[in-house]
Amino acid sequence: MKKFNPLIHTFYLPVFLIFPLLVLQPKEVKAQFANGADVGWLSQMENSGYVFKDNSGVQKNCLEILKEKGINSLRFRVWVNPSGNYCNKRDVVHMAYIADSMGFKILIDFHLSDTWADPSHQTKPAAWTNDSFSQLQTDVYNHVYNLLDTLKSIGVVPTWVQIGNEVGNGMLWPDGKAPSNMSNFAQLITSGYNAVKAVDSTIQVVIHLEDGHNDSMFRQIFDGLKSYGAKWDVIGMSVYPYWANLTWQVDDSLALITMKDMISRYNTKVMVCEAGYLYNQPVQANQYLLDLISKTKSVGGLGVFYWEPESYNWQGYQLGAWDPLTKEPTAALDAFLGINVTSVKKGKNTSSNYDLEIYPNPFNPSTNIEYTLDKSSNSSIVIYDLLGKQVVKLVDGFKHAGSYKITWLAQNVPSGVYLCMIRAGNFLETKKIILLK
Repeated sequence: MKKFNPLIHTFYLPVFLIFPLLVLQPKEVKAQFANGADVGWLSQMENSGYVFKDNSGVQKNCLEILKEKGINSLRFRVWVNPSGNYCNKRDVVHMAYIADSMGFKILIDFHLSDTWADPSHQTKPAAWTNDSFSQLQTDVYNHVYNLLDTLKSIGVVPTWVQIGNEVGNGMLWPDGKAPSNMSNFAQLITSGYNAVKAVDSTIQVVIHLEDGHNDSMFRQIFDGLKSYGAKWDVIGMSVYPYWANLTWQVDDSLALITMKDMISRYNTKVMVCEAGYLYNQPVQANQYLLDLISKTKSVGGLGVFYWEPESYNWQGYQLGAWDPLTKEPTAALDAFLGINVTSVKKGKNTSSNYDLEIYPNPFNPSTNIEYTLDKSSNSSIVIYDLLGKQVVKLVDGFKHAGSYKITWLAQNVPSGVYLCMIRAGNFLETKKIILLK
């Protein structure tokens, strides 16, 4: 049932009672720091039969467990016309309504695509492919306005809205590619910004870039957007030591430099829209997240969002914060409670004596994959592209415990970043590999 709204019911009170109610309303307090989680996969995982347990082993609703871990804000991505039934308007409205009813603040992330949008992929929705640039601006406005207006009509007003996802290279390529088409990019941002404010002026508009460690890239993009009149309320960033190929100490420190520069250079607020660490290194993940939260708070940042903490054994993703064996959250999430974890119980949140090594990496055209199995089991090794599409299955069948070596010859595969995923019994690990031709 939707929450009781006292503002609606004041219309039925006598006028002499309304004035005291207004006078006695508490003054606005300092905004709560967003302990955030992106849970865009959650509805799909639940409908696929995934279950979630708290750290006592009790099966519960995932959002209840996240709340117990100190999460107070949720992020949902929305695609225009995705091929499946997830991350579309209906799915996002449904999940946002549930989240709002449970007291979570909400961040809506408009990818402005039918699928993943990131620095490598900013593909126009199929329905917009042949539209003129002027029509694209209208498309963006209408798409953003329509979803937010629908949310507001059911009493849900997001706290923040992202126009685009990791847009360090712009959006809606080629029209809005940056920095080559910075004017177009700025106009698309403006269309989204105006749509948000037309629905509700209190919603904060976020422009989110990847690579929080790269201050020069942030300067280039936001200098360009500012020069063409684009507006925003918050600068968002991703901070992933894994993808940056940096230690978490270095990555967090560089992200802090970027935060400070963005605040002083543009007089704007900042937040971390995406963060994550390897699920099977929970102590390090906890330390990384504690440090990132502390650094973000130190500059008045608005929050830190962990990207898909609930994922386990799901589409090969390894940077979640859930144990695939126990189906419980890892110690990483204790950082949102301010708990400094120095060790975990043996057998929890840790991998067994399995191993996966890939060399050379980067490679061309072949690389060696060595793997060790702790126990005999059905095993598979699959190569995926960054969209989650299977490229090739290298191993598929029963393997005895022991060490193995295979070679992947990628002669007919284009250059790029790929994911090599090994699955053996309850063990799952994915490593990034780069093919350079």
